[in-house]
Amino acid sequence: MYKVLIVEDDRNIAQLVKEQAEMWEMECRTVTNFRDVLSDFAEFKPHIVLLDIGLPVYSGYHWCAEIRRISKVPIIFISSASDNMNIVMAMNMGADDFIAKPFDGSVLIAKMQALLRRVYDFADSVPVLQHRGAFLNTGDDTLTFNGENIPLSKNEYRILLCLMENKGRIVSRERLMERLWKTQQFIDENTLTVNINRLRKKLDAAGLKDFITTKVGQGYLVE
Repeated sequence: MYKVLIVEDDRNIAQLVKEQAEMWEMECRTVTNFRDVLSDFAEFKPHIVLLDIGLPVYSGYHWCAEIRRISKVPIIFISSASDNMNIVMAMNMGADDFIAKPFDGSVLIAKMQALLRRVYDFADSVPVLQHRGAFLNTGDDTLTFNGENIPLSKNEYRILLCLMENKGRIVSRERLMERLWKTQQFIDENTLTVNINRLRKKLDAAGLKDFITTKVGQGYLVE
């Protein structure tokens, strides 16, 4: 089932789009907190985003740019501001399509389905994991915080992925070592400690202090 995130402040339009999409067995979520659209995006992990331009607090252009920092998910703008300048700007910001209000619901669904087929018939969904405002994109192995990319080594990415996949749960050193080095060969435990320490320094420098918690004798976790 495809998941649709609807970022539209007109409740009537949002509800109509939701009902139309659900008729085609899509799962929908409508954003209500327009100050923090990215939290809904990261939690819901949509396959497609429908985005208005004129929104409270920040414009649709802002949220399009923020989503594009962490994901390649398809984005369709739906707006009454349908002059050529806005359409060109939307596409330049990373949108995949633009539909002018008022619109025909069947046309919207047809465009959504075509875009979904084109993207997901050839590629798997790319989930984004979120914790404390940091976004880990498993599609391109990148970590983003406050709009900035934090470079990670392969081992640092794997450590963070394992911890964020198990957010709130302790991950043992043995499990982390198995995740990092899938081999029967002996690996010195100090190697894991070195990788954890390097990752922590990068996170601290980016403003994510105490992002990883140590549980003595048990392992590590993010919480």
